[in-house]
Amino acid sequence: MGTVTLGVSIAVPEPHGSRLQRCRLGFGDAAAAGIPTHVTLLPPTEVDPDDRPAIEDHLAAIAAAGRPFPMRLCGTGTFRPLSPVVFVRVVEGAAACGWLQERVRDPAGPLARELLFPYHPHVTVAHGIAEEAMDRASAELAGYEAAWEVAGFALYEQDPAGVWALRREFRFAAPASRATAGPGGAASRLDPAPRVA
Repeated sequence: MGTVTLGVSIAVPEPHGSRLQRCRLGFGDAAAAGIPTHVTLLPPTEVDPDDRPAIEDHLAAIAAAGRPFPMRLCGTGTFRPLSPVVFVRVVEGAAACGWLQERVRDPAGPLARELLFPYHPHVTVAHGIAEEAMDRASAELAGYEAAWEVAGFALYEQDPAGVWALRREFRFAAPASRATAGPGGAASRLDPAPRVA
């Protein structure tokens, strides 16, 4: 039996998601037609289809331990020259994304894997296109801003043509009003970790 390619991400909601996808297509990144606008928690990962129930149980447990948190995008950045990517920056919610992706890739879990580069939450708006088009993406979205409350994350599957389809959403169980100790012991809504008495 073959494998399936899965990814876990936070969807960028409307109207922001469609707008950024249209921009990405306009810059000449044709692959964007099959990629919903998102912040990655788990990059494309090949798994055995029989592992899907364990994977979904794993993700459901992470969602149950988390809670909604604010996400804000502002301005652009790039991974060039290491990787041909221009992105919109995550300026609020990065710590929560980091908390989530570490748990998704838990070495003891069904989605354990190493990353090629240190985790850096972002929203890709150009990938692998001409340098001039990458420069245009960076300049045209330099003033872009969007904000919303993240209520959960989702599991996606990639088909042989490279198109990503939503397979299941996982909503956080705890309310956003609950605060926990964040980095340095300060109360923070950026860390979706459960409240610890």
